[in-house]
Amino acid sequence: MATDTSKLDRILAETQRERERGYREKALKMYPHVCGRCAREFSGKRLSELTVHHRDHNHDNNPQDGSNWELLCLYCHDNEHSRYTDQQYFSDSSLSTPKVAQATHNPFAGLAGLLKKD
Repeated sequence: MATDTSKLDRILAETQRERERGYREKALKMYPHVCGRCAREFSGKRLSELTVHHRDHNHDNNPQDGSNWELLCLYCHDNEHSRYTDQQYFSDSSLSTPKVAQATHNPFAGLAGLLKKD
């Protein structure tokens, strides 16, 4: 039974690579080979360091016009996904979000009146 699982894993991994290869090739034809965040240029062997990022984080959303894609280098892509994960973890509805007391005192409330006295 373990061999069935490993065969299925290989098939799924290959299917994923095929799908990624398709939209990656399209994105590389559509956009300049520049990271959308740090603006580094990529060519030759280093072109493999340029990845396709899905702006809405949905890897199944691949419109033919490329409107959901942007090219990011490996480092900026990792940073973007880390920021997205943090945003999901610390959203307002999350129990993990630290609750901070809101300030109620306005130190400048009477300033206008004090300035008018002169």
